[in-house]
Amino acid sequence: MSSAWLLPEHIADVLPSQARRIEELRRELLDMARGYGCELVIPPLLEHLDSLLSGTGSGSEIKLFKLVDQLSGRSLGLRADTTPQVARIDAHLLNRQGVTRLCYCGPVAHTRPDGLNTSREPLQFGVEIYGHAGLEADLEAQDLALDALRRAGLQKVMLDLGDARLLQGVLDGAPLAPEALAALTAALAAKDMAVLAELTSGMPAATRDALLALPSLFGGREVLDEAARRLPGHPLVKAALADLAWLAGQLAAVHPEVGLGFDLADLQGYAYYTGIRFAAYAEGCSDAVLRGGRYDEVGAVFGRRRPAVGFSLDLKTLVGLVAPTPLRAAIRAPWGEDASLRQAVRELREQGETVVCVLPGHEAEADEFDCDRELVRGHAGWEVRSL
Repeated sequence: MSSAWLLPEHIADVLPSQARRIEELRRELLDMARGYGCELVIPPLLEHLDSLLSGTGSGSEIKLFKLVDQLSGRSLGLRADTTPQVARIDAHLLNRQGVTRLCYCGPVAHTRPDGLNTSREPLQFGVEIYGHAGLEADLEAQDLALDALRRAGLQKVMLDLGDARLLQGVLDGAPLAPEALAALTAALAAKDMAVLAELTSGMPAATRDALLALPSLFGGREVLDEAARRLPGHPLVKAALADLAWLAGQLAAVHPEVGLGFDLADLQGYAYYTGIRFAAYAEGCSDAVLRGGRYDEVGAVFGRRRPAVGFSLDLKTLVGLVAPTPLRAAIRAPWGEDASLRQAVRELREQGETVVCVLPGHEAEADEFDCDRELVRGHAGWEVRSL
């Protein structure tokens, strides 16, 4: 018989210290996004299943918790990613012309964890930019993403860049069924040369050679020159390499502290991304702490195909990678029925101070706050003194 306090695997309570850090970072990142001109949206946690699966690419359905709506009898899902919902908001509820910048922060639910030590209930923060097809939007999204990681306190960040158009150009003229394409992208991402050789055995020689070259094309800026020599001169390939070089130059000038790398075989989310994709890595985490890119098809299913680029991250994971912040300074005050004491406490709180009133019998207890001052009765009334 299980205990009533046990939680499902990869589901956990967030205790006061971490909850405080998560909430403070959430507020800071949303304020930062507003500084870029982003507007906050709060999509619902529940939606019709077909809406949540729209435009998300293969593999999304397995992540979704599903249930039946007791009012309509239709299938509902708990969102596993907020991006399709934001695309729906942009396409139908806002329906604006020109550029729209939206941000969000809320929980998502996964039926399976993405990694050994990851939560099935991430707190997803993200930014989406709609309405501009040029590289300026890609650069803005990446600038904002790197600023978010810096605000969080991450050190030694590495930004990995790639582009879905490289594989599109390589495979032009050699179309694959969806199942074969999924197997191919998985083998490329895993750099499994044996499986890759088997999957490409019946392809034209030029296509096969290019696909077998992709896993070795990772590293610094020199990778782009090597790719230009070893990959076909398809217009999509040339455009992707040129865009990657331009973005790398812009990012290096503004974020010199960030390492830049390229992994042209990393095609995670290939069915989702339509152009530049990026992922950020940091010390202490084996997987990416942030992923994003261009996904121009995300709004098509809602009847409005719009250029779109953005990123998302899990605040719970992010907070676990940075050093704990100091406890918040507070004022310790006695508890009492004295009207002047209660008024003094109220005035301090209205000024933005944290005042912890010590309840009778709990004078020796520690708490989440660093009480570096105390409220005491002086000659002229109640006054704050340093401890």
